[in-house]
Amino acid sequence: MANEKDLSKSVIFPIGEKAPEAFAKYFIGTSYLNLLVVPSDNLKQLIGNVTFEPGCRNNWHSHPGGQILLVTGGRGWYQEEGKPAQELHPGDVVEISPNVKHWHGAAADSWFVHLAIEGDVSAGPAEWMEPVTDEEYNKL
Repeated sequence: MANEKDLSKSVIFPIGEKAPEAFAKYFIGTSYLNLLVVPSDNLKQLIGNVTFEPGCRNNWHSHPGGQILLVTGGRGWYQEEGKPAQELHPGDVVEISPNVKHWHGAAADSWFVHLAIEGDVSAGPAEWMEPVTDEEYNKL
């Protein structure tokens, strides 16, 4: 299993800091966030480098402006409500339409890193929902 130090040698952007409590409460496990682009009057996107420790995943949620995930390191999972989970690897791209309920996170035995691109933050903030249960996650 890769550790944080090994992972830091293989990713493009720095790991950032542990997610602030306002954000971390929507995760099971520890995640790290490095904001690369913040929205402005000219751009309506937010881009964050998000790193998940092994087994970490976020709650079910949706984005009114959509989201794009660009996988840059490790191995993880993405799942839309009502569909099977997809295993993710570096180089994978996930396009998430506005208001689609989904979750993403690390595999149980791997760190996972992706760039999370908010499509249009002016459409409103993410809607956070229930956690992905251990029972759901352990079936992967």
